[in-house]
Amino acid sequence: MKIILSGPPGCGKGTQAELLIAKTGVTHYSTGDVLRDHVRRQTEIGRRAKEFMNAGKLVPDEIILGIAREFLKTAADQGVLFDGFPRTIPQAEGLDQVMAELGTKVDLAVFINLADDIIVKRLTSRRTCRKCGAIFNLEFKPPKQPGICDICGGELYQRDDDQEATIRNRLSVYQRETSGLKDYYRKQGKFFELDGSIGKDRLFEEIMKLVGKLK
Repeated sequence: MKIILSGPPGCGKGTQAELLIAKTGVTHYSTGDVLRDHVRRQTEIGRRAKEFMNAGKLVPDEIILGIAREFLKTAADQGVLFDGFPRTIPQAEGLDQVMAELGTKVDLAVFINLADDIIVKRLTSRRTCRKCGAIFNLEFKPPKQPGICDICGGELYQRDDDQEATIRNRLSVYQRETSGLKDYYRKQGKFFELDGSIGKDRLFEEIMKLVGKLK
């Protein structure tokens, strides 16, 4: 089975991806992780991507899809969870083409929905340890001592990308980039939208119900 899991930053997508991987054993595909691996290994695709990254430019879809093709060549017969990919209709169309060439297809596209104000509250409550990088949340996972990391005793701080203006900009970019994707997968009969506010456990149950129908 090939599953797309998408949602705005702060919706709980990362947690759900971890749970789904642990439960089903699907292979995790994150464009960022796979891209960095190609750059580290200095593959041809990695070298081309690095040129754009070093110039502060977005990596073109041609390269992004090339990375997906290389990945799927070794995972076409495995279960795969596409984490936050594709992000645009051209990427979705390109992915469908790549998968068709390899004799496979997307089976399910799950989008987690959550109100912007809830996301902003979640992410502005996040604190990161300057020393070890541990992440806490003042709402859900507060440190035992305010401003102090439970793990190493380092100082906790709010990253720039966890401030409200930055978060709202990221949400705007996400909505703009993915607005057409829902209709794209809806027309294919693969689209399902779930409410991210129902809680981690209930949300996972709903995802597993959808996954169960694929078997």
